[in-house]
Order: sequence, then C-alpha cells, then structure tokens
Amino acid sequence: MDEKKVLADRFEANRGHLLGVAYRMLGSRSEAEDAVQEAWVRLNRTDTGDVDNLGGWLTTVTARVCLDMLRSRKSRREEPLEARTPEPAADAGRSYEPEQETLLADSVGLALLVVLQTLAPAERVAFVLHDIFDLPFEEIAPVVGRSATAARQLASRARRRVRGTQAAPDPDRSRQREVVEAFLAASRGGDFDALLAVLDPDVVFRADRTAAQLGAAAEIRGAAAVAATFRGRAQGALVALVDGAVGLLVAPGGQLRVVVRLTIADGKIVAIDAVADPESLGRLDLAVLDWKTGA
Repeated sequence: MDEKKVLADRFEANRGHLLGVAYRMLGSRSEAEDAVQEAWVRLNRTDTGDVDNLGGWLTTVTARVCLDMLRSRKSRREEPLEARTPEPAADAGRSYEPEQETLLADSVGLALLVVLQTLAPAERVAFVLHDIFDLPFEEIAPVVGRSATAARQLASRARRRVRGTQAAPDPDRSRQREVVEAFLAASRGGDFDALLAVLDPDVVFRADRTAAQLGAAAEIRGAAAVAATFRGRAQGALVALVDGAVGLLVAPGGQLRVVVRLTIADGKIVAIDAVADPESLGRLDLAVLDWKTGA
C-alpha cells in the first residue's frame, strides 16, 4: 500500500482524539480544526520512520500548535468574548462520527470551557494534557518549554482555579454561596417572595455600559423592583468565584458574556453589579464552582 495512504489513514484514526485535545484548549471548533490541520501539514513534512507512537507524537504536535495559537491570541489582546464559543457545526467537506460531536458538544462541559479561558496559555495546556488526557509531565514539559516539575506546578495552579479552590476554605464564602444559590433558585423559579427574602430592602442593581447595551437597565433600586427584574431569569447562570467572592457568570454556549458581582451583608444581597465590558471581564479572577456538572 502507498506510504502516503497509510500515513493518511493513521492520521484519520487519530483525528477525533486530536480534535478533542484542540477543542478543550481553544474552546472553538473552527480553531480546533485549524490546529489539527496544521498537525497534518507538519506530519507530511516530517520523517516519522523513527516515531514509535504516532498518536503520542500527533498529540504533542497538536498541543504545541494550540499553545502557539493561545499565545498569539493573548499577544493580540483579543477581547475575551471573541472566538471562544464552542462551535459544533460539521465541516461541509468532512464527515464526523456522532461520538466525536458528542465529545465536543456534551462531555467537554461548557462551564469547564469558560473557566479554562481564564488560564494562562501554558497553564491551560498543562492542565488539559495531564488532567483530561492523562499525559505524564515528562511528555508535557517539552510542549510548554518547561521542566517536568515546572509543568506539574502549572497544572496544579490551573487545577486550583478550575475547581474553584484557589483560596483557603472560608466559612463566610460558604454562607455567601447559600445566599447566591437561594437567589438563583428563586430567580429561575420565578418565586417573587423568595427573591425578596434574600434581597436587602435597599438593594441596588447596576449594569455597566456594555451590559446595558445587551438589554439590562443601567440602575434599579429597591428589593421589589430588583426582584421583579430577576423573576424568571438567570436560567443559564453559573455560580462562580469572582475575585474570591461568590457571584454568577452568564455564558450562553460557553461564551462568557456577563459576570454578576453580588455584595452580601448579614445574609442579604445589598448590591448586584453586572459586568459585560470585555476589558473589565479580562481583569477578573474567575473560577466556576462545580465545573464538572455546571451546577
């Protein structure tokens, strides 16, 4: 059989795996496709006669391509809302197995994709390769250009942020979360009285200019008015740590749109601030809580 055909068949056998690796790192189906295509180009330019594990070699190459793309994205100071949406649309010129589509659209987890956006490129690559694809740090090290020990530290730092445990356990934060989850349940359920129960009588809602352009009122005062605004809303909101405090983020389709800061005092929400400005979002330290379930 022609060597080129054999190589192409072996690459196609790994395509689904490579697409999964790239998608988790980049959060964009189209960019993941580009990364996998670049891996194919590099494969054709390389003498693989001495490569014992082609799948591992392709995974490493794809990871390096993704790291370059993430660094390029960061150097261009790309707005956080751009090119970060999961895009499970099939390519017109190529067919995919249903299992691959499920891998991208379902098992990745939108909450995980959102929080991965907050990681530095090398942290993201180290975390994805080790915690999701179980690669040893000795293999990850050359991808990120660090020692195995440094790669381990990158993954550990990323893991703390991804799992929402960056800071030490805080009893006050536990109480914050109870209040936030009660607010979220009341909002989703359209329970006006339950909303009033968690809102301070003088609560103030404020939205930045971008959030206002998305349809939010610039300012609302008083528990009744705020409760009426949130009644039946927040269906897609996720509980998150926002600069160390419990808040919410809204990320339809995995695309970060709005972060909601909640100021809590004496068990009541006294202020709600909606932040949607891309530059402001980029400065926030975010960690989605219970990212595996999106709860």
